[in-house]
Amino acid sequence: MTANDEYILEILENVGLITREQSEEALEWARKEDKEVVDVLVRTAGIHKLDILKALANQFGMECMSLQGVDIEQEVIDQVPDDVATRYKIIPLYRNENTLTVALSDPLDVDTLDSLRYVLKCNVEGLVAPAEEIEMAIQQYYGKSIGAVESVLEEITEGTIAVPTAGMKEIIGEGEDVTEADAPIIKLASLLILEAFRNRASDIHLEPMARKFRVRYRIDGVLHEMESPPKRLQSAIISRLKIMANMSIAEKRLPQDGRIQINVMGRDLDLRVSTIPSNHGESIVMRILDKESLMLGLPQLGFFSDDQQTFERLIGLSDGILLVTGPTGSGKTTTLYACLNHVNKPDRKIITVEDPVEYQLSGINQVHVRADIGLTFASALRSILRQAPNIIMIGEIRDMETAEIAVNASLTGHLVFSTLHTNDAPSAIPRLLDIGVKPFLVASSTRAIMAQRLVRKICDKCKEAYTPNENELRMLGPAAEQIASIQLHKGRGCTNCNGTGYRGRIGIFEIFVIDDEVRHMIYEQVGAAELRNRARELGMRTLREDGIRKIVAGHTTIEEVLRVTMGDMI
Repeated sequence: MTANDEYILEILENVGLITREQSEEALEWARKEDKEVVDVLVRTAGIHKLDILKALANQFGMECMSLQGVDIEQEVIDQVPDDVATRYKIIPLYRNENTLTVALSDPLDVDTLDSLRYVLKCNVEGLVAPAEEIEMAIQQYYGKSIGAVESVLEEITEGTIAVPTAGMKEIIGEGEDVTEADAPIIKLASLLILEAFRNRASDIHLEPMARKFRVRYRIDGVLHEMESPPKRLQSAIISRLKIMANMSIAEKRLPQDGRIQINVMGRDLDLRVSTIPSNHGESIVMRILDKESLMLGLPQLGFFSDDQQTFERLIGLSDGILLVTGPTGSGKTTTLYACLNHVNKPDRKIITVEDPVEYQLSGINQVHVRADIGLTFASALRSILRQAPNIIMIGEIRDMETAEIAVNASLTGHLVFSTLHTNDAPSAIPRLLDIGVKPFLVASSTRAIMAQRLVRKICDKCKEAYTPNENELRMLGPAAEQIASIQLHKGRGCTNCNGTGYRGRIGIFEIFVIDDEVRHMIYEQVGAAELRNRARELGMRTLREDGIRKIVAGHTTIEEVLRVTMGDMI
């Protein structure tokens, strides 16, 4: 929270962008979470950040614009040194005679413009743009790409050592005792993490092969191979990462798990590190956990308005179980945390049981499962019920004991959120029965099941319209009739999306609401196919059908929806 938050809220109220109630709620959350009120409003009130910035900019007689699709001439970029742009978080846009116009994110920050006039020795005028777009532009025009890794490899090959680049000192750590011989390896390992963050990667895969040490980043759910370090550096890089994760470098025969906590470019990140022995050495996967990327509101998940209304009604119930299903990496954790953010009010007690606790949430009691000391999901849940919570979130229902306690909790007046690994929503019912939960308990406790997947979003900067060909329509099957005569969109490929045509991801969903007839079918232990047919009769859209809606809306492509969904069988 900043000193200007109350003033900002007053301005937004006066222009009619928010109500008094929304203002008070945002101020309360900003104080509790120590966040800027603008970010809180985007999450809690569902207001677009650009609309807020336009209202504030207009108040101070400034322009407001989005930087998406804006090309900046190199001679303008050269007017501002990279350290100045990074320090003041601005990007130069154009120059007219002796006046330089720069984009900044805070229209109330008059000190920045005064400082820039002094530093740059020219008249500086400002306009307002979203902070994340300014940061992206700074990385695009000033930042170093994977070529930074290549340059370090050259240093190692040539035997020279350079000073770590900006952003790496936080990763390396100021208190470490680094010798001259260690420096290149430490720098290279740190650069691998830094470049992964710059490329918006969710995972870093380091895989020993027979003749190479392969490095891949998972970006928007798809693996991309990067410049590979020499095979001879494999052991040194792995040892360095294991030291950072507090693992034993002597143990190479057994899998290990660890964690790296770092600050990269002003963002606190956790890296969940896993090693496993393979034929040619230890394979390492690092999952990048960025708290800011997870603190989403429901609108940012990808719901259309009708599905969002249904989902908000379900998570507002007083009791019962709400399950989110899908394979690993389908966004279940993000959805559960968005649910918790939505229902996290001062009058509700929320407790989570997680393995592990990936993100610290303000106002929520989080329990980290530790099976090595006997703190399992089941034992934690038994104790949690004595804490009189209103809402319980269970990371995953894995066995009969956990499932039964979750069911009993829901039947005694608690709202329970949890996940299951099933391919679609109706299949969760047979899965619970297979675990060993009695049919009448499943029928009585389960309120709804939501399956989800993540599809890549079309890049906004290179998005273009096209007409689908017959082959694409044929692959969609019967659903092709819905889009046969509609102009669709795809990404051409640009620097913003690294030539892929995609940037970011969005969810597709199927929501199965349990009614009395479905409960009777559960009593009868009918199969998933019959449950699916009944769900369709109740109006459930399948994952593919919701994906097609997002194709028509221009959010994603036919290829993406086909990649993550199976054909609908009616």
